[in-house]
Amino acid sequence: MSQSLSKSPATPPASSGAATPPPAKVPAPLMTRLLARPEIGALIAAVVIYIFFFAVAPAFRSAEAFSTILYASSLIGIVAVGVGLLMIGGEFDLSAGVAVVTYALTAAMLSYQFNLNMWVGVFLAMILSLFIGFINGFLVVRTGIPSFLITLGTFFVLQGVNLGVTKLVTGAVSTQNVSDMEGFDSAKAIFASSFDIFGVTVKITVLWWFLFVLVATCTLNRTRIGNWIFAVGGNAASARAVGVPVNKVKIALFMGVGFLAWFSGMHQLFAFNTIQAGGGVGQEFLFIIAAVVGGTLLTGGYGSAVGTALGAFIFGMTQQGIVYAGWDPNWFKAFLGVMLLLAVAVNLSVKKFATTRKA
Repeated sequence: MSQSLSKSPATPPASSGAATPPPAKVPAPLMTRLLARPEIGALIAAVVIYIFFFAVAPAFRSAEAFSTILYASSLIGIVAVGVGLLMIGGEFDLSAGVAVVTYALTAAMLSYQFNLNMWVGVFLAMILSLFIGFINGFLVVRTGIPSFLITLGTFFVLQGVNLGVTKLVTGAVSTQNVSDMEGFDSAKAIFASSFDIFGVTVKITVLWWFLFVLVATCTLNRTRIGNWIFAVGGNAASARAVGVPVNKVKIALFMGVGFLAWFSGMHQLFAFNTIQAGGGVGQEFLFIIAAVVGGTLLTGGYGSAVGTALGAFIFGMTQQGIVYAGWDPNWFKAFLGVMLLLAVAVNLSVKKFATTRKA
């Protein structure tokens, strides 16, 4: 019997049982990774500005001038570290500038009026800073009112209290000189001393600034808390859905701003021995602008502590560079406005570029 056989298709070879490994992920080019970093724009701007003032202002080129620039940068940069983290977390603090003065006034007046050791006043001022930071954060997360409005209210409260209480207690708008109080010298060594490196005097606030930036950078990039901060700022609802303690993170960030404002206030107190009650107004904008120039998005969820430090360095460098060049210092405010506008445009472009490359 004849039988017709149809040609069957070739059977694929039997599998060895091992799953086929996925294709190796090709790493992004170095330039793409660099451009995706939030601080890259600030780094380029810092280099350009430094070269510019180095060329036009001979006094700018000395090691002493660079030390002065670092000191001016640290005065903005210390509080800006906390403000930058808070902005990455999606919130603002407009009270940080006057809060610096509030905590300095608290330490000075409590120690002087009650004849306390200066360290007691310093400690009580720190407690107050954490408490006010907690109140700001608590009101934001409980009421749902934007932090812009909550901290704007705190700004006016503290500004009024600074002037009113100081005048009521001292009869003037400044505190008494506390340089002869017990504990002053040891506190000054921590908050407002200086030291020499190769014959150049460096303020200790520069070292504290570097330390705070290092701690913030490690927290953001190497800890779960850092992941929470980015998640809360990126999308709070989604972060809450996956178990992130959104409210606690926001409150802790406000308390962090309070702590760094306290530290800056202690520096001012022990550097100048007395505090003017009307100071600090307008400083909050410098902190915010430093963060934005450093690559932090106003919408939250994106930024870095190093970028914020570079933003502060740009301002310190420009502020002193204008003086060394012999120009009118009023141009500094115009520079702030231009830098803010450019920074927002650059940051949005960099974020869009990074998002496109990841897609």
